[in-house]
Amino acid sequence: MNVTIYHNPACGTSRNTLDLIRHAGIGPVVIEYLKTPPSRETLVKMIADAGLTVRQAIREKGTPYAELGLDDPALTDDQLIEAMLANPILINRPFVVTPMGTRLSRPSEVVLDILPADAFKGPFVKEDGEAVLDAEGKRIV
Repeated sequence: MNVTIYHNPACGTSRNTLDLIRHAGIGPVVIEYLKTPPSRETLVKMIADAGLTVRQAIREKGTPYAELGLDDPALTDDQLIEAMLANPILINRPFVVTPMGTRLSRPSEVVLDILPADAFKGPFVKEDGEAVLDAEGKRIV
């Protein structure tokens, strides 16, 4: 299965998402988007395919969001996209693209919606100790 993750190794949610993908036995394409940002076309497509608005895909915490005045409701989606491309840290993470769909995997277990359920063969626990999959590899609700 072809899987691409737009990853930030400094982010725990991104690390947990990557670990879940690998736990499914999948070797994803890992794009460190801070070093290699997506193209405008790719970013717009990921946001649309994930069913998000541009504002839902923009990251506020730990970014220049406030300093750039991006909370101004008069800003257009195009203006926000331009800000995200100029400052990739504004792109919320991690985006994951698979043949089953695209998701902004926040929280990390959202990625399970676009991975084959039968791929998981055992338990998975996040970095913080939260159990996500049980001993049979089934999602814990």
